[in-house]
Amino acid sequence: MDVELLYFADCPSWYLTRERLDQALRTAGHPEVEVRLRAVETDQQARDLRFPGSPTVRVNGHDAFPTTAGTYGLTCRVYTTPDGLTGSPTVDQLVHALRDASQGSVSQGDVSQ
Repeated sequence: MDVELLYFADCPSWYLTRERLDQALRTAGHPEVEVRLRAVETDQQARDLRFPGSPTVRVNGHDAFPTTAGTYGLTCRVYTTPDGLTGSPTVDQLVHALRDASQGSVSQGDVSQ
């Protein structure tokens, strides 16, 4: 399983997402998976990577939480969680995304570069 966390340096939420992602990998039974960090530094790079905002989690080249917005740039991303809108998906949401990916059910949004 390939897991990548894309972020930009000024995003306050990517650290929390990294911690939650590590916890989710353990919970999902994949503690051996190493999360690759990828800093996005320019608007052009964001467009080239189809980066909808920070933080973005990709599993096997797919956005774990696909969006239809179609805009890319150095912006903060917002996630809908059971507690409302927040800057990071919950551990449970990440576990679900990881399990879906490990079962091959992620079928949309291939954005690997």
